Amino acid sequence: MNLSFQNRIAFHYMIATAVIMAVVFGFVYGIVQRTVYLHLDHDLSYEAHKHTGEVRVSGDSIRFINKAEWEEREHREIQVNPVFIQLIDEKGRVMDKSPNLKSDLLPFRPEIWGGHFDDYLKGRAIRQVQLPLRNDTGTTTGYILAAMSSESSLAVLLRLRRVLLFSYLFVLAGLYFVSRFLAGRSIIPIQEMTQTINRITKHNLTERVSLPNNKDELYDLSAGFNQLLQRIENTLARERQFTSDASHELRTPLTTLRGTLEVLIRKPRGQAEYEEKITYSLAEIDRMTATIEQLLTLARLDTSGELATAAFVPLPTLLHEALARHQDAIARKNLRIDLNIQTGQEALVPQYYSNLIVNNIVDNAIKYSYEATAITIAIRTTAGHLVCTIQDRGIGIKPPDLNHLFDNFFRSDALEHRQISGNGLGLSIAKKAADAIRAQLSVASTLGTGTTFTITF
Repeated sequence: MNLSFQNRIAFHYMIATAVIMAVVFGFVYGIVQRTVYLHLDHDLSYEAHKHTGEVRVSGDSIRFINKAEWEEREHREIQVNPVFIQLIDEKGRVMDKSPNLKSDLLPFRPEIWGGHFDDYLKGRAIRQVQLPLRNDTGTTTGYILAAMSSESSLAVLLRLRRVLLFSYLFVLAGLYFVSRFLAGRSIIPIQEMTQTINRITKHNLTERVSLPNNKDELYDLSAGFNQLLQRIENTLARERQFTSDASHELRTPLTTLRGTLEVLIRKPRGQAEYEEKITYSLAEIDRMTATIEQLLTLARLDTSGELATAAFVPLPTLLHEALARHQDAIARKNLRIDLNIQTGQEALVPQYYSNLIVNNIVDNAIKYSYEATAITIAIRTTAGHLVCTIQDRGIGIKPPDLNHLFDNFFRSDALEHRQISGNGLGLSIAKKAADAIRAQLSVASTLGTGTTFTITF
C-alpha cells in the first residue's frame, strides 16, 4: 500500500487504536451480556426452586398441588414476563405444566443436568432451566422445567451491539482524520527540511534548516543535518582553498622555469651560462616540489581520521631528530643550540603530528635567526601538561602580523626578507597538526629581538 508518510502515521495509529477499542468494546459487551444472563438465570433458578416445593410425587404421577390457585392468579394478575413451568418424568413424558403454557410444551434436554440454556417456544426466544426431582431416597423421579422469555434481554444486547459497532466505526473514522491532521502538524519540520534540501546546491551551502522549538527527535534530525551541511561546506571550502593555493604557488615557479628555458633556446650560450640557468631551474623545481608536498600535507591534515595517531615517541627524541635534519643550516649560520630538558623518556607525544610541529618551528627558528646567535629549546612538565618552548634571536615579527601568522601562505615582511626561502605554509601545517592532537600553539615576538613558540601537549 503506497501511502504518504503522513497517511502512514495516521493509518498505523488508527490500526493500533482499532485493536484496543475492539478489545475494550468486546469486554464491555461481554460484561453486559454476562450480567443480563446472570439476572435471567437467577430468576429462573428462584422460580424453579420455589415451584419444586409445590410438586407432589405419587407413584408414577408427578403433579402440582396448587394448580387451581395458579389458574385464578393468572386471571387476576397481568404478567409482564410470565414464567412457564413444566413437569416431566424420568423418561421425558410430560406429567403436568403451568396453565400459561396452554397447549405448548417446553423442550427437554436430557444431556443438560441442572443447567441453563437458550431455546425457542412457538418461535420466540426463551431462557430455560431444568432441575431434577428426587424422592426421599435420593432417586430422580422426574424434572421440573422453568422458562421465561429472553426476547427483551436479547433486544437490549442487540441494540448494544449496534451502538458499539456504530460507535466503533464512527470513532475510527474521526480518529483517522484527527490523527492525520496531527501527523501533518508533526511533520512540518520534515517538510521544511525537504524544501531546504531542495534549495541547497553546491554553490548555496550557507542555508540551514530551521530548528524546531521542541528539542525532540526532529530537533536532533535537523541539528544533525545542519552539522552535515557544515561539514560539507568546510570540505568544499578546503577543496577550493587547496586549488587556489596550489594554483597560486605553482604558477610562479612554472612561469620562471618557462622564461628561463625560453631564454636558453634563443641563441647558443656558453657552458657556464647553461649550468647557471639549469641550476637555477633545478632550484625552482625543488621549491615547487616542497610546496606540493606541503600542500598535500595540509590537505591530509584537513581530512580527519586519515592519519594514524597510535605511535608515540619521546619528545626529546623528536627534537634531536629535527636538529639533526637541519645541522647543515645550523652550521652555515654558526648557530648555538641550548637544550634544557627537564623530563625523561616518558614524555611521550604522537609521533606524526608532533614531528610536523617541531620540525616546522625549528626550521623557522633557524631561518629567521641572526648569524652566530643561540636557539634555546626547553622541555618541562607544568600542571600535568608537557610544555616545549623554542626561542630564537632573530628578526622577530611585527605585532599586527601575529594574528595572521598561521594563515596559509602568510609571510611577515616577505618583500624585506626575499633572501629567506619559504612559502608561508610551515606554520599553517604546525597549527593544524597541533589542532589534530588538541595541543596548544602560541607565539610571542619582539621585532628585531626574536620569537618564542610555546607548544603545550
